Amino acid sequence: MSRMPLGSLPQTSQGRVGGLVEKLTPGYFALVMASGIISIGLNLSGFRALSIALLVVCIVAYVALVVLNVWRFAGHRAAMIDDFRDPKRAFGFFTFVAGTNVLGTRIAAEGWHTATAWLLTMSFLVWLVLGYVIPWSAVLGRSERPVVALANGTWFIWVVASQSVAVSAATLEVVFHDARQSLAILAVFSWSVGVFLYAASAIIVSLRIMLYELDPKEFDPPYWVSMGAVAITVVAGARIVEMDSAPMVDATRGLIAGLSVVFWAFATWLIPVLVAAGVWRHFVRKVPLVYVPTLWSMIFPLGMYAVAGIYLGRADGLPIVEAIGSKWLWVAVTAWVIVFVAMVRSVSQALVVPRRPRS
Repeated sequence: MSRMPLGSLPQTSQGRVGGLVEKLTPGYFALVMASGIISIGLNLSGFRALSIALLVVCIVAYVALVVLNVWRFAGHRAAMIDDFRDPKRAFGFFTFVAGTNVLGTRIAAEGWHTATAWLLTMSFLVWLVLGYVIPWSAVLGRSERPVVALANGTWFIWVVASQSVAVSAATLEVVFHDARQSLAILAVFSWSVGVFLYAASAIIVSLRIMLYELDPKEFDPPYWVSMGAVAITVVAGARIVEMDSAPMVDATRGLIAGLSVVFWAFATWLIPVLVAAGVWRHFVRKVPLVYVPTLWSMIFPLGMYAVAGIYLGRADGLPIVEAIGSKWLWVAVTAWVIVFVAMVRSVSQALVVPRRPRS
């Protein structure tokens, strides 16, 4: 009996799901990040029902992605290891840390502080491990040089992960009085690390843009994380400013408050630059605008900028900054709805098994 070619084997729905799991992008937790941060913004603005709806999406997406990543590790470990070694994809794993803390911060607003503490503990440990493993496996451990030629916008997700730890720690510092000193140290420590990581990532990514040819297809949505990383630095700073008195906080409160305003201004400046880059990519260079999972890395910065304005305006008494954040929130909501619908359509089409013609 002759063997049927592999390509002609009928593909079942289960096989398609397995194929999608194998190709699952490490940065898909950006869906959790985007949904969670917009839910936080809606909650801060008093839109309770919409906020709860986004919280439900955030929780469901988080659980589903954890299950899918465990499945991928068990059944497609080689593909996951390849991602760890790829400088263009490896930093996407930090979306798990950021997504975990965004979810934790949101559920803290519901009074679920113990769950937030457990999520912070887990994310902090993962952040520490990935912070040493990924730079080595994806950058320092590679024989190819120069590695800077492979840098892209996903590198800023490391910054976002660091600042998400600071936000979560600052959120819990006012609740767990016995752990106040430790949480204050953790918040200031991770905020400071995030600031220096942003400077390093910005230099490396800027060198990549200036020194090497840039294909329009490579200037993808994760470059928006360069703005989102600044915005979450603002939020983390504002939350630290609002923390109760502690030696680490008291020593840095004035510095962090001032720098947060500067970072907000820089994030605002970056928005027209990134919009212009998108126009160049899609309208000048004609790259098709279709759904890709990395679009969530664009929605998160939009929501993060809105929340940054709201938090900073309230923490530092800047009404105009709060007003800008409140208005921008609806830009983020609109973008989230568009991308979510596109994602549902894309996944549905990928799972549909074409009917075999009758003989």
